[in-house]
Amino acid sequence: MPDRPDSFFVRLDEGHFRPTVHTGGAWAVEEQHISPMNGLVVHEVERHVAGRGDGLQVGRVTLDILGVLTLDPFEVAVETVRPGRTVELLEATVRQHDRVALRARVWRMARADTAAVAGGAPAPLPAPDDVAPWDLTRVWPGGYIEAVDFRPLRGPDRGRTTAWLRTAVPLLPDEPVGELARFVGLVDTANGIAVRESPQAWLFPNLDLSIHLHRQPTGPWVGLDTAVTFGAGGLGLTETVLHDEHGPVGRAAQSLTLRPRG
Repeated sequence: MPDRPDSFFVRLDEGHFRPTVHTGGAWAVEEQHISPMNGLVVHEVERHVAGRGDGLQVGRVTLDILGVLTLDPFEVAVETVRPGRTVELLEATVRQHDRVALRARVWRMARADTAAVAGGAPAPLPAPDDVAPWDLTRVWPGGYIEAVDFRPLRGPDRGRTTAWLRTAVPLLPDEPVGELARFVGLVDTANGIAVRESPQAWLFPNLDLSIHLHRQPTGPWVGLDTAVTFGAGGLGLTETVLHDEHGPVGRAAQSLTLRPRG
């Protein structure tokens, strides 16, 4: 098993990484929690386009989870699917044990001064500074959950929670990581903060994560205003309004597959 350095991942060479025990999953501690991986994928996309000076910004990130990622080395590859001066689509693929485990698509869009017509966002959340921490390991195991500073403004309640979270563990040691990658690296936590049923009795993993932004996030805190819906036929949905300390930045959705344990 990997040792415990002060990062979620260690870069082995260009495109190859080793996870640390800080990535240990909530459903199974010997598997990776997907949230840090999502941040690493965005980091690799940003490295892929670094130096272009094209002025584009990320507006959407979708990640499809195609298989379990163990605590073994893996590869991340990025390619440009649709180049353009005003919109560009990139795809990142995570491969481990000779199979694709995650596929992500990232839309980058042109910047423009639209301040005169900006509006429609929900109200900002209260600041996290005076909110008491809550031990999320009461609900979930794993190295990733242990690495998260979780501060609920509401709940945790059944299917509904509003909370701030951050982590002191960087994605990579001795490597600058942008604010978007850091932010995205925490968003997948949303499905675990407002559980409708005990994870000891029910399985409800998410198959994907879709993030739509109307502003670029900044700062160490991620605000999650989350609602979870379970349907009657085995489907579920986690929906979240995403915030930083300056206000809302976008929304996220996660598709859930529901089934009883046993």
